[in-house]
Amino acid sequence: MTELDNAVIMDFPLRGEWWAPNTPGKKVPSHGTDHLGQRYAYDFLQVNWGKKGKPFYDASKLRYIFLGVPLKSCYCWGREVYAPCDGKIVQAKDGCKERKIVHLVSDLWVVIKNTLIFNPRKGDIQSIAGNYIIMEFNDVYIFFAHLRRGSIKVSEGQKVKTGELLGRVGHSGNSTAPHLHFHLMDSSDLFKANGIPCAFKEYEVYKNGQWVKVYNGIPSDKDRIRFYG
Repeated sequence: MTELDNAVIMDFPLRGEWWAPNTPGKKVPSHGTDHLGQRYAYDFLQVNWGKKGKPFYDASKLRYIFLGVPLKSCYCWGREVYAPCDGKIVQAKDGCKERKIVHLVSDLWVVIKNTLIFNPRKGDIQSIAGNYIIMEFNDVYIFFAHLRRGSIKVSEGQKVKTGELLGRVGHSGNSTAPHLHFHLMDSSDLFKANGIPCAFKEYEVYKNGQWVKVYNGIPSDKDRIRFYG
């Protein structure tokens, strides 16, 4: 038995095709740290599976490296994020600016700078998480980070149902590409929280030219996955 065997089962929070470059299906801790409750965290983004390197943007690699790519040219920017279970919104923080372009060097610099100057005593989690939501169900807290500015559709204290629209994928905070950061934890206090493993009730994986159903699964970084609800 492994620590992932007792994973909490959730509905998949996105629709369409996705890739998880950072996932507990690859390694634990998935992000190299237990800090902020993210031991079993996922990063989800959309890519072009038909191009070498699986780019997440509809532009040339040279443009991405030297000029940057507008957010609207990134495949998953603005995609809907849905509640993976019934629950209650504990925190919903919007208003964090997004950079207008995705640029390899400048985005890496922002991540490094924010990490170096981040002061947990001040509780300024938005500099790291960007626009975010924390919802609760049965003492499990679900964290959604890097959402699009102005996209959050829920407010603190609100009760939500499975499949209800929460917000949209963005590029706020410590983000090097528009994506959804998603994880479960045992507290709404990110500075005290421990991560909880999560598996998804149902999705599909593309194998040998066809889509195969997976139940109660944990995607790996090799999987091309999709879910349409």
